Amino acid sequence: MSVTTRSFGKTGKGEEVTLYRIENSKGMAAEVIDFGAILVSLFVADRNGKFDDVILGYDTLDKYLTNQFFFGATIGRNANRIKNAHFTINGVEYTLEKNWRESNLHSSTENGYHKRMFKAEIPDDNSVRLNLFSPDQDQGFPGNLNVSVTYRVAETNTLEIEYEGISDADTIVNMTNHSYFNLSGHASGSAMNHKLWLKASSFTPADENDVPTGEIASVASTPFDFTQPQVIGARIDDDHEQLRIAGGYDHNFILDTTGVNCEQIAILSDEASGRRMSVYSDMPALQFYAGNYIAPHTGKGGVEYGKRCGVCLETQFVPNAINEPRFKAPLLKAGEKYRSVTKYCFNCE
Repeated sequence: MSVTTRSFGKTGKGEEVTLYRIENSKGMAAEVIDFGAILVSLFVADRNGKFDDVILGYDTLDKYLTNQFFFGATIGRNANRIKNAHFTINGVEYTLEKNWRESNLHSSTENGYHKRMFKAEIPDDNSVRLNLFSPDQDQGFPGNLNVSVTYRVAETNTLEIEYEGISDADTIVNMTNHSYFNLSGHASGSAMNHKLWLKASSFTPADENDVPTGEIASVASTPFDFTQPQVIGARIDDDHEQLRIAGGYDHNFILDTTGVNCEQIAILSDEASGRRMSVYSDMPALQFYAGNYIAPHTGKGGVEYGKRCGVCLETQFVPNAINEPRFKAPLLKAGEKYRSVTKYCFNCE
């Protein structure tokens, strides 16, 4: 196990950005930067022992300064959408920026955590902890929040992401990672031939603005049924209202788990490479996004990325849960500790 570092450039403010490479004895490696606590690369072996980078991203810092598709990004304080960019805590109303139609998406486009400098530390030879102070009213949220994101690479070929935080006032905390996976390798084009299994018998239909309506719908007899492994591209363009609204899969699934322990919630597999990724989480929901809005542009190694060339499996609370009583709210009480863990475990079929 080892953690090595190298320079990754400077921000427009002259801040030095460092890339941290966490590698296990088998060669699996994750590369993260202290700008945005972004996962830049993830190297995993295929069935023949060949290593490829299996997430989309960029070679240089300047593109992460824009990062319109949130490649590898740490999202905070709140992932996903809040309807009308508005919520109430303890009788006090709070307003966020409207950056997705009339709603708020991922807290802020230009002032989200994916655009912040974190302070890094190396606790041991298999992890990097990235720390951030988010002041009261940051992005419109109440409370002074100290938060950290820890990336770990285990000998079991597992990447673990741990989120922790504490606030001096009741607030929203709902963090996730926005990596786009292509298990054939980031340069392989479409990921629609991947198979997906989800431990989810229901999902939350969305309105025309992609915000859950509050309804919980069964996945049975719909294109959203991944309770048995399905090829992602097989039904993504079916004549279904929810697929039309989002241009494909970009939906929240209610997980059939306790929401307390870190349990297996998804399996993404790629027959071509033999790579298989099992996802574990203690969150109540998962946003499955099939990269419908990725516009053609240049990524790592000069590769041309395009629509649906990577998929996101974002562990989180149900979108807009702060405004919908039937869902567990992402509410962190003052002085209490926020903690969530997501694991991506790789093995070959």
